[in-house]
Amino acid sequence: MSAGHTITIEPAAALVTVTVDGVKIAETQGALILRETGLPPRYYIPAADVDAGVLRPSELHTTCPFKGQASYHSLVIDGTTHTDVVWYYPDPVPQVEAIAGMLSFYPDRARIEVDGSAV
Repeated sequence: MSAGHTITIEPAAALVTVTVDGVKIAETQGALILRETGLPPRYYIPAADVDAGVLRPSELHTTCPFKGQASYHSLVIDGTTHTDVVWYYPDPVPQVEAIAGMLSFYPDRARIEVDGSAV
């Protein structure tokens, strides 16, 4: 990490639900919350708690100097494609290895609720 930049990861200790177009995509009690300097908190959800039937691999890959290379998924729901809604780090840097393979959703493209309240 660079001076002044921090990342913390902890269990969310809440029910996290993700919907897109009114369809539940994920629900878990096992989410992690990642807090990073300058960014809003992000919820990372175990892949087993996400409906894999709607996920489509994306060609998009980005690199974060603090987390590593991210891969993306689009979602196909009722015939509609929602592009690059989900990202994950298959092999993150050691400092954030707790999020390896866990999925996170853009809150402007999916509805994320924590204990029933929208994020």
